Amino acid sequence: MAKTQLGARVDEDVAELARKRAADLGLSIGDYLARLVQDDASGLRARAVDAAARFLAEHQSVFDDAEQAQQAPRGARAA
Repeated sequence: MAKTQLGARVDEDVAELARKRAADLGLSIGDYLARLVQDDASGLRARAVDAAARFLAEHQSVFDDAEQAQQAPRGARAA
């Protein structure tokens, strides 16, 4: 498929995040951005966010318990 060049201006911190994430995935920035657009247009991102939200809602008590256990003073649980 023929490639088309696009131009966009973003804040430097956003550009750096894009560079790092593309490198982490072994992709060029162009391929990384293309993947993001395709995922967004296909609804994949929305479905992933919805699935994560459902998971957290169903298991929130587990996370709350773990957080409380970490915040409890040492020895507070000793009998």
